[in-house]
Amino acid sequence: MLNSYSGFRLLFRLGVMVLLLLLLGWIVDNILLTIFLGSAVLLFWHYRQLSRLSHWLWKDKKLTPPQGRGSWEGIFNGIYRLQGKNRRRVGQLASLLGRFRQGAEALPDAAVVLDSEHNILWCNKLAQLILGFVWPQDNGQRIDNLIRHPDFSAYLRKHNFSEPLEIPSPVSERRLLEIRLMPYGDRQLLLMARDITRIHQLESMRKDFVANVSHELKTPLTVLQGYLEIMQTMEDDNSPNQKPLNMMQQQTSRMQSMVEQLLALSRIEAGANVDLSHTVNMDIMFNQLKVEAQALAAEQYELVFFCEPGLNIHGQEQQVRSACSNLISNAIRYTSPGGKISITWKSVASGAKFSVTDTGVGIAPQHINRLTERFYRVDNARSSKTGGSGLGLAIVKHALSHHHSELTVLSELGKGSTFSFIVPTHLIDRKN
Repeated sequence: MLNSYSGFRLLFRLGVMVLLLLLLGWIVDNILLTIFLGSAVLLFWHYRQLSRLSHWLWKDKKLTPPQGRGSWEGIFNGIYRLQGKNRRRVGQLASLLGRFRQGAEALPDAAVVLDSEHNILWCNKLAQLILGFVWPQDNGQRIDNLIRHPDFSAYLRKHNFSEPLEIPSPVSERRLLEIRLMPYGDRQLLLMARDITRIHQLESMRKDFVANVSHELKTPLTVLQGYLEIMQTMEDDNSPNQKPLNMMQQQTSRMQSMVEQLLALSRIEAGANVDLSHTVNMDIMFNQLKVEAQALAAEQYELVFFCEPGLNIHGQEQQVRSACSNLISNAIRYTSPGGKISITWKSVASGAKFSVTDTGVGIAPQHINRLTERFYRVDNARSSKTGGSGLGLAIVKHALSHHHSELTVLSELGKGSTFSFIVPTHLIDRKN
């Protein structure tokens, strides 16, 4: 039944039918009438087969087609074969869709599929739980009609989804969500929402702990340092106690410096909303940095300074100065005496650039991405010798993030390093 009907077989049957009609017309001595009547019967028969096909396609609920005869046998068989293929394809697609939905339901994040107009096409159960969606009633609803936070609406209009957005959950204000939007397909979007309430609480606890411990350590360290100074004055210069007292004084000073840096880092982290309306006079600040650098260098280094006049910025002066000062002190600390250090502040195409270039020990590539981590040090032995705490670049990172900038490090081991950052154009204040 499922064999195809060949064109040669069809032509052969048609030729035999025409010959029979011609023979019958010759016998009855009326060829034209015989051909007319034969054509009418053939037409009626084809119409009958077409009617059976139409009834099977639109009214009959059977899966198998009616028994075809003649040239219609191949047509019925072909349609039945196509139906079988389509059923198998629909089954495969249904199975694939089922597996996709099972995988989406197993995700640890809320998932929502949006069309080009930001209408909801599908969401998993976790989206219903933490975003408050009701499925399938919310199918076709605009996402910003259900998530009514103004920051989310602005995020959608911006069409720049490179960074995630943190907003309170529509279900509970105490729950914090991190939302990411990823374009895919034909202008469709995949929204992923993650509950970061616990992470945010732990981060707040960590910041509070560091700030409180640093504050509590400050007083006993001051007392300890004061008594060490008294003990040093009570001993003769040639006393064997002078060396351990000096070492204790150095380590106490180092710890006190670390506490001060921890407190500074805590203050910078706590001041997430920096007032960028104030103007920072970079000419005055650069002169102050120059004096500090010369004092640290103690005439053992070649210092080169360049500051473009009238190139000021909008921001928090203390944080900008802290970032610049840490970069300069690091360059001096990790450059051998006799080396060269260049400090520049100048205009660039994307804003204004501050850079510190040294001829120091350099940094291996595998360490560069971790330099801004707290307490991360490339060489612990050398950092202990030079008094490094591993907090300076962490302070730089957070201070720059408040000014829409980030630290860039270029370094080659044994040849020196360049630490720089660019303040964007919208924070530049030029004096004519």
